[in-house]
Amino acid sequence: MRTNGWNVALWRGAGLCLLMTICGAGNSVPSGPAITSVTVTPNPATAIIGTQVQFAAQVSGTGSYSSGVTWSLLAPSGSTLSPGTLSSTGLYITPYPAPATVTVTATSTQDPSQSDSVTVALEPPPTEAGPALTVDAGQRTHPINPYIYGMNDWFLALTPSIEQAANLPVERWGGDQTTRYNYLLDAYSSAADWYFENSPGSTSGYPDTSILNTQIAMDESAGTKTMVTVPLIGWTTQRSTACSFSVAKYGAQRGSDPNRPDCGNGILLNGSRVVNDPNDTSSPIDQTFDAGWVQFLVDRFGNAASGGVAIYELDNEPEWWDSTQVDVHPLPNTYDELTNDGLTYAQTVKDNDPTAEVSGPVLSCWICFFYSKLDIESGWATSPCNCANGNPVDRLAHGDVPLVEYYLQHFAAYEALNGVRLLDYLDLHFYNPDNLAFSPAGDTSVQQSRLNSTRVFWDSTYTDPNYTDPNNRTSSAPPVSPQLIPLARSWVAKDYPGTKVAFTEYNWGGTDSINGALAQADLLGIFGSYGLDMATLWWNTYDAQTAVQEQLPVLMAFEVYRNYDGKNSMFGDIALASTSANQGMLSVYGALRSLDNAVTVVVINKTYGDLTSTISFANLRPKGPAKVFLYSNANLAAIVPQPDLAITPPASRSTTSTLAATFPAQSITVLAVPAALSARRRAPLLRLPELDREGGGPNRRDGNDTPTANIWDLP
Repeated sequence: MRTNGWNVALWRGAGLCLLMTICGAGNSVPSGPAITSVTVTPNPATAIIGTQVQFAAQVSGTGSYSSGVTWSLLAPSGSTLSPGTLSSTGLYITPYPAPATVTVTATSTQDPSQSDSVTVALEPPPTEAGPALTVDAGQRTHPINPYIYGMNDWFLALTPSIEQAANLPVERWGGDQTTRYNYLLDAYSSAADWYFENSPGSTSGYPDTSILNTQIAMDESAGTKTMVTVPLIGWTTQRSTACSFSVAKYGAQRGSDPNRPDCGNGILLNGSRVVNDPNDTSSPIDQTFDAGWVQFLVDRFGNAASGGVAIYELDNEPEWWDSTQVDVHPLPNTYDELTNDGLTYAQTVKDNDPTAEVSGPVLSCWICFFYSKLDIESGWATSPCNCANGNPVDRLAHGDVPLVEYYLQHFAAYEALNGVRLLDYLDLHFYNPDNLAFSPAGDTSVQQSRLNSTRVFWDSTYTDPNYTDPNNRTSSAPPVSPQLIPLARSWVAKDYPGTKVAFTEYNWGGTDSINGALAQADLLGIFGSYGLDMATLWWNTYDAQTAVQEQLPVLMAFEVYRNYDGKNSMFGDIALASTSANQGMLSVYGALRSLDNAVTVVVINKTYGDLTSTISFANLRPKGPAKVFLYSNANLAAIVPQPDLAITPPASRSTTSTLAATFPAQSITVLAVPAALSARRRAPLLRLPELDREGGGPNRRDGNDTPTANIWDLP
């Protein structure tokens, strides 16, 4: 017993010695690895907004210690601004707008009590000289179609006052939930967007009273044209609250509505798809349903020529029906279904309202512009490529003609045979190629990517790894430059001349920020400059209570072109050749306003510092100073009038006036030169410069007049 007691006492004593680090006559007790300090460099640190800073952490210690650290980032106390982002390796990327400082901290992973912090000063870049800008008042390239300033709506989020603020020219009623909309019962299916649930409208007295009829009436009151999606899928929703994949009927599934647990996602626990009965929620229809609907709308609102529904869209994104509408359309869409149904239903619309326009095929996927969904699924399932275009059985069975071109060719053939145009718009969808659609502004690296990616619509030098050569049927297909507007126009010119081009869904994200406003303003400028015929923005949310508040900067980007002074003053309606020596810094878009002969200009500063540039107005002798309006992060709720700017008139024997200005960081500037007259008038060219065979033309924005190769071989 004594021996045991002595051992216990000895261990207690040893433990006490370890805690006190001194035992006996000052002898040290051996210890394990320990962290003595963490040091972060650089310190002090300054980050210029729009740049990155690489921080490093030096960990010191004794023994075999760990040098690992955890990085963290904080904005000043009380700040509502983002501090930016900090990677796990200490790479710091600045935000915009930015607080005055942020704190970067490295904490030892072995001993969290050891850390070091650096206060980083965030400073804007100094004001510098910007690129030269030119607007040629004598080179009028083509009229600008006001339909490019359109928007989508669904749940009546865009009230008449909002439509009027943006002078909204056209509003599309579309999306997944309109594919099976039942106008007779005012009911729709949420489809794959939310567990395939039926949703009857809150109305009674349908079909006279319905969500769509309310929107058409709102549009009429605001002077806005309405575009309506009509179904081609062959099914329409029943007025009930049923769901397509009932757990009680079909068994447990991998996902279900948390609020309605009986509504599953159609995937059984073993990973297989539920084989459901479409009649659970929907009823079969054919073109007679659409005929009745169009006639109903004509009877109620008049035909298109008298102010009724202006455009009918042939359904929505049929390439995804075997996913979004799988409960009624489990098989992939094909060349024949898309084209034959398109012809049948377009004729139905025209038979019931010959004055209405029709758009199709409403495809949204880059590779789907070239191949059917049957092709894509065949490619995915075929080795060795296992890629979307690796085994295009459907396309090869149709002469190896790209899908959009095949579609256009058959509508052209119908008109040649029958003397009736059934298709007025080539209708496509496209979203931010860097997957930034519907996302917040992000740090300045993300913001710069968003602004750079608008080039996908026009620039022959812009590529993205998401968009590979559709004609290369291997897994190593190289990226290509989509040049979406020139590409679509080349298809039309080749396969069905006279057809207009529309992008009826797009979204570039950042909608609650100045960055999103800049991207949207740049897109609208591109659409006008490159001769697009219609575009309708798809909003982030259609909650009527929050849609505008959460996306106000993007709405203001529309007002830049449609109501910049709050008095309904608009950007011009005839595009003028406009160039920037560096489009990545300053974009410039010019247009003549035929109403009063004013030259209007939009300049977008995409950088994080002020830029001082001179605008050269070729063939312009102004009749007064330029009116100036500014939209910036300083006031996201308003486009703010600025002091007038003097324009230096042409010197002797010159026809060029000049204006020098400083364009604030991350801003949109509107200039209006009142009653401007060409010093040397030229007749309107009324041609689209991007269709020059070289791919160049007067609306180039890279400041380089050297002809550029164009992979699409534009006519």
